[in-house]
Amino acid sequence: MNFRILWALVLALLLSLGAFAQSDTGGLKQDTKDAAHDTAKATKKAGRKIKRGTKKVVHKSARATRKAADKVEDKTETKPPQ
Repeated sequence: MNFRILWALVLALLLSLGAFAQSDTGGLKQDTKDAAHDTAKATKKAGRKIKRGTKKVVHKSARATRKAADKVEDKTETKPPQ
């Protein structure tokens, strides 16, 4: 008698797990969509950071080039004859 009750409980448990697994497919689809959106946001953010960093480097090197050109110009300036 105990074996039959145990067997019935195990069978009921297995059937209920199968039904639960089938009803959970909507959550998986939404999780996949959320992951894709998060990946897209992260990619855009990284692209913006790279763009900003590149811009800073270019501007800094242009400033340094101007500074060096001014120094060279000061040294090569011709003095008026006296």
